[in-house]
This record gives sequence, structure tokens and C-alpha cells, in this order.
Amino acid sequence: MSHKIRGLHHITAVSGPPQENFDFYRNRLGLRFTKKTINFDDPFTYHLYYGNHNATPGSAITFFPWQHVPAGSPNTGEATVVQYTIPNGSLPYWKERFNKFGIETGEPFTRFGFTHLPLNDNDGMKIELVEDNLGAKVDTKGYGGVSDEHAIRGFFGTTLSLADTGRTAEILKEFGWKEEGSEAGDLRFSSNPDNHLGRFVDLRPEPNLDGQFGRGSIHHIAFRVPDDEAQAYWRETILKMGFEITPVKNRDYFRSIYFREPGGVLFEIATDIPGFDVDEPLDELGQNLKLPSWYEKHRDEIEKRLPELNVK
Repeated sequence: MSHKIRGLHHITAVSGPPQENFDFYRNRLGLRFTKKTINFDDPFTYHLYYGNHNATPGSAITFFPWQHVPAGSPNTGEATVVQYTIPNGSLPYWKERFNKFGIETGEPFTRFGFTHLPLNDNDGMKIELVEDNLGAKVDTKGYGGVSDEHAIRGFFGTTLSLADTGRTAEILKEFGWKEEGSEAGDLRFSSNPDNHLGRFVDLRPEPNLDGQFGRGSIHHIAFRVPDDEAQAYWRETILKMGFEITPVKNRDYFRSIYFREPGGVLFEIATDIPGFDVDEPLDELGQNLKLPSWYEKHRDEIEKRLPELNVK
């Protein structure tokens, strides 16, 4: 399939105060802070991006830091786990680092031949660090004192909690993803094996979760396509499948279309182009507040109303 969806592009979640979010993802997980911008639909709220050193697709986690939103909890019909790739042999390093900062971790476990270390972020969102030598081939640097050797490379994948995995599985097959099998109740799908990041989606039957959306909840997951032509192909294909899907939305760093898959999870299909260095050099990512052109005339007001955020 010429327009096969390559893997995950980014994951977007909701956090509490932006400084606490920055301190965890940059200074504890050691991700690079790659973009300080705003929620295009809510301009007095930040939209914060973190990724690997080169801000490559498949590494970006983004947050809407709504400071006063109540705590969320996992719910059926949502993505509920963010899985990150680390090199084989790195789990002892990370356990020691988390212990140093008083961050509790669960016991490591093996699934589909990969070792996972579970923990929660500062807002309670579930994270798993996964040893994976294929993903470890991606070049990056560690931040916040994290060793380059053991640094997070980007996404390994994500877990979707669903009442019924069947129809979501059909969508992933339409995307060209391969069913890898079932283990411990999870059904795993993989994208192109040549894709080193964001290549797994696990479907977990959890019909009785009764959580609520809030701080620590995942808002949506985004899949990668290379360009506008591929995105247009998938928009037409998804319409023909009977789903409602948005028009193309310009997010400055990628173009996006959104639809809600049968299990309730909000899916996005995002382009790799133009990339995160379209409005600032790679070595300056995240240092300055970047606004879409239509908000520039309101910059002074926006800067006054946004919370203070120290990214040094």
C-alpha cells in the first residue's frame, strides 16, 4: 500500500500546571523540550511539546496544561498507557534514577518478548519504559542529567483500553498494520518493521473502567503519514468507511485530520511535514514562545495571561 500509515506521530495529553509538567518530562524523563506554543483553539493555554533531540516523528508527546482541571483516571474508550523505547540493559539505570527522585515504579514485566518498566507521571498518567534495541538505533541526547546512552529514543507504542477490541482491530488492519498476537489479554499490532519508533499499538479489553477525563488523561493519539497526498488518501478512505472526519487543520508543524474510531479513542492522522524546525532552528527548539500567524497581533495579551514557565 503506497500510503501505508507508518506508525505513531505524537500523543497528546492533559496535564496540571505547566512548570510541574516541564520538571517531570524534561528534568526527570530527560526528554528535550521541543516547542512552547499555545492551544490553537484556546490561546491562553500552553501547548507544550517534548521529544527526542532531533524532534523526529514518533517521539513527540504534547500537553495541554489546564491548571485547574480535576485529576483524571483511566476510562474505557481511551488510550491509557504511553510506552517509551529505551536501549536494552537500561532498566537498572532508570530504576536507580527514579529512586533518586522518589518516583515509584512497578515491577518490570515481559510482554511479547520485551521488558517493560511501569510508572506514573506526576499527574498519574501511566508510562512504560520498554527495552528495544531496534528503537535504540535512533540517535538522541539525554536532557536533565540523563545519560545519552540510556536516554529515551521516542515512543515504543501505546495501549488502548476498549470495551470491544474487534472493530478497532479492523481499523488498524485497514491502516496496513500487522496483528502480532495476543498475550496477557493484550492484542498487539505493529506498523512497518523498518519504522523504529511508535510502531506498536496494544488493544486491551477493559470494558468496565469507570474513570473520568482530566489531568493525566490522554486526549488523542496521532498516526504518521509522510505528506499531504497520503493524508488526503486516508481522509477519503475513512469517509468511505462511514466515519465522520474533520477537514484538514493546519497545526503549523504538521497538518491534521481527526476521527473517533469505533472503540471511542480519538485518532489523528498527521503529516511528517513541515516539521518542528519550520519556525526556529533545531538548536533553538523550545526556547521561545511560538504563535500561529493569526495570533501574533495578540502576542502581548497572550504572554501576559499565560502562566510563568521556566524552561532553563
